[in-house]
Amino acid sequence: MRIAACALNAQLILQISWRADWTCGLPLVLLTLLIHVLGLGLIRQKVSRIFNHVTELRHPTAVFAVVAGGTTLLATTLHAVEAGIWALSYQLLGALPDFKSAMLYSLNAITSYGHESLVLEAHWELMGAIEALNGWLLFGLSTAFLFGIIDKIWELGERAKPH
Repeated sequence: MRIAACALNAQLILQISWRADWTCGLPLVLLTLLIHVLGLGLIRQKVSRIFNHVTELRHPTAVFAVVAGGTTLLATTLHAVEAGIWALSYQLLGALPDFKSAMLYSLNAITSYGHESLVLEAHWELMGAIEALNGWLLFGLSTAFLFGIIDKIWELGERAKPH
């Protein structure tokens, strides 16, 4: 009977701790996805303004390099901000001792790199897996976005060539 009570108690503790992970993790997923989509939208607006003038420029290859590089840098900055939001959350929850450790852990989780030996407090471990899932979504959006930008630049460059 005592073993069954211990097992039940352990199961209840696990359910409660996982509930906290989901309760904290899902709003962070939604927040970072919202930031990411809005950020990519702003980047797209700026890049569209440049696209309008691409056909007028003499060096479309240079424009391509600058626009693709700048767009990639801005998308990377979005990822860093989003990892920082997760890191701040880990620190506020007491899952990691300081912001430096939290940021390193977050970058490892969000990129699914997972090489660093940092670990979250035991009752927050699921939250790290939720962040990794979030990273897959964010990087998927960035990949599709960058592909679209590059495709658009190439298309405009082809139109600008004399036939």
